Amino acid sequence: MPETLRILFAAPAWWPAVAFGGPVGVGRELTRRLVERGHEVEVVTTSLRDVHRPGERRTRVDTVDGARVHYLATPLRYRWMGITPTLLPALERLLRPDVVHVFGFRDPVTTGTATWARVRRVPYVLEPLGMLKPRLRKVALKRALDASLYRGVVGGAAAVLAVSEIEARDAYEVGVAPERVVVRGNGFPDPASLPAADGSLRSGLGLGADVPVVLYVGRIAAGKGIEHLLEAVRSVPAAHAVLLGPDDGHGTMTHVRAAQADPATRGRVHVLPPTVEPPLRAYGEADVFVLASSGESFGMAAAEAAAAGTPVIVTDRCGVATLFDEGEALVVPARRAEVVAAIERVLADPELRARLAAGGQRAAARTSWDRVVDAQVAVYRRAASRTAATKPSTLGS
Repeated sequence: MPETLRILFAAPAWWPAVAFGGPVGVGRELTRRLVERGHEVEVVTTSLRDVHRPGERRTRVDTVDGARVHYLATPLRYRWMGITPTLLPALERLLRPDVVHVFGFRDPVTTGTATWARVRRVPYVLEPLGMLKPRLRKVALKRALDASLYRGVVGGAAAVLAVSEIEARDAYEVGVAPERVVVRGNGFPDPASLPAADGSLRSGLGLGADVPVVLYVGRIAAGKGIEHLLEAVRSVPAAHAVLLGPDDGHGTMTHVRAAQADPATRGRVHVLPPTVEPPLRAYGEADVFVLASSGESFGMAAAEAAAAGTPVIVTDRCGVATLFDEGEALVVPARRAEVVAAIERVLADPELRARLAAGGQRAAARTSWDRVVDAQVAVYRRAASRTAATKPSTLGS
């Protein structure tokens, strides 16, 4: 086994396509540190940059964070999934990797790359990004496809990577054997490295330092609990909600616009566009960060907020919740009454805010990206060591 590895990432979107959520940033964090350790990283991905705009019609290759990224021609798309006709020729032109990291599930890039890896006897690990268990739309269709077209993607993986115990349970429920599941987790930013708040968020919105700000960062999408934040603003007349992220087209923005027009909340619900880099300065200007999702494999924005010293409220359906010890965040059920009550409690209690701020930074300090990458490299080495014993798989096996 070589000291350094040749690693191929396959993902439906890559940096700087931040509109596709936290996984894009996670991929970047892993890549940076793998390259720093001397590993060779290449990426195949779509050329999509936004959830609403088409991709590029020509392939381009850039160096991003030390990795060679192939942004494949993406002339067509279906919802968030880009269709890349040149994927297989691009894979054939690459130097053979020691291991492939499939970063997503059910889209053409990940399905195609996993199929190619099985046929070429290249070991791969699957990180399903919370998509392994069918949810939300077209659940019956997803189950049918998972049992047929996508069956080989999961079955052929040397390991299934979970970022939390919640995601690991999803894997068990769809039939993945426990010995094939690795709970790797995600890292928190280093609190010591984060920039201080500069007041630009509040000044840009015309808000004074004493105005209570409830912050959400991420896709404005169904299942994120954004309606709970809107209800909290209704119940706390002085509070303002700041939603920082792209409209995912799920219809949630309709509720946000209604709150902006409602006399009871007019002028107190703000929507800001996503930033290319994580909004690390913005976190420090909020009185509380809230991730009220009904299902979240991890929740990187909550980790970022905690590292920035912002009090955090998360639901028990968020994988990141398990990384907070008592007193480091408020973990509540994913129900409106409990979420609203938690927001009211934090906004009313300065001492609680101070304790949560300090506790979140303790959680961040012990959950470093270096530890995560250590675990990731160990998974790669175990997968690569299986190559000689692995027989070619037939498609769909």
